[in-house]
Amino acid sequence: MQAIQFSAAGSLESLQLNDVPTPVAGANEVLVEVRAAGLNPSDLKNVLGRFPYTTTPRIPGRDFSGVIVEGPEELLGKAVWGGTGKGFSFTQDGCHAQYVVVPANAIALKPESLTFVQAATFGVPYITAWDALERSKVKAGTRFLVIGAGAVARAAQALARARGANVVLGVRRAEVVQELQTQGISAFQLSDADQLAEQAQDSFTQQSPEVIFDTTGFWLPAAVNTVAAFGRVVVIAAPMDGMINMSALNLYRRGGSVIGVNSLLYNLEDCAKMLEQLSEAFEGKLPIPESFTELPLSEAVAAYHRVNEGGAEKIVLIP
Repeated sequence: MQAIQFSAAGSLESLQLNDVPTPVAGANEVLVEVRAAGLNPSDLKNVLGRFPYTTTPRIPGRDFSGVIVEGPEELLGKAVWGGTGKGFSFTQDGCHAQYVVVPANAIALKPESLTFVQAATFGVPYITAWDALERSKVKAGTRFLVIGAGAVARAAQALARARGANVVLGVRRAEVVQELQTQGISAFQLSDADQLAEQAQDSFTQQSPEVIFDTTGFWLPAAVNTVAAFGRVVVIAAPMDGMINMSALNLYRRGGSVIGVNSLLYNLEDCAKMLEQLSEAFEGKLPIPESFTELPLSEAVAAYHRVNEGGAEKIVLIP
């Protein structure tokens, strides 16, 4: 089969399209013919050596959809989606290939409302957002401020809105605010960090947000100074050195909590259960994604370079 593979982490120089043996499903495993595979920022970071536990040679790729061609008889021919979890594409081969082997209980049936390509765009961003909402207890009526407008931020907005939360996005660029508002999404343009509390109150009719989700890694101190009493601040990123200064005084005076979310803490089986829950949410409640770029697997190396150069579009690889 054809697969994208890197022989050493640290740069994109070793990333190549190779012919490799097609894997064989073992006991309690399935072989999936990959119909579409998402390209996430974490895939790029993996090749660039940001995950020190990655072993090489390695096929990257964390999110996929496809059809089961080997495994238990009752699963043969089923359209499925899966991926995202701990180890997958780091210490075991991922899905930027024509076929991938995973445990039989590590895949979920693909929602009928999604095409294979659409399904491949969801894993990492939606599982991360789902975990963030679950652990910060976002529900109907929750005042929920999301900082950022990337894939995870938009997933969090869609999922929270489906739950009936009062969701607002804070973003840096005026043109993104306008784009979001055109889509019927409440949003404001972020100003200085010391003005976040005032801007948030203006957006929630003079009330503070109960949950703030910082998807950028740079607004934690301001979020701690903004969240309501007994509020929760969720973080999924940090500056490159991992360090940030925040007021512990303001945190404990508010009775607040800081919640770190990391999809790599969950195994493939855990992520499959989350995808099953997401499948139910797609029945008329969540928007179907339309904004992505399809590229053949043969152009995957160039696609990685596009992401590395700052390309913002969601890329889906088609084996």
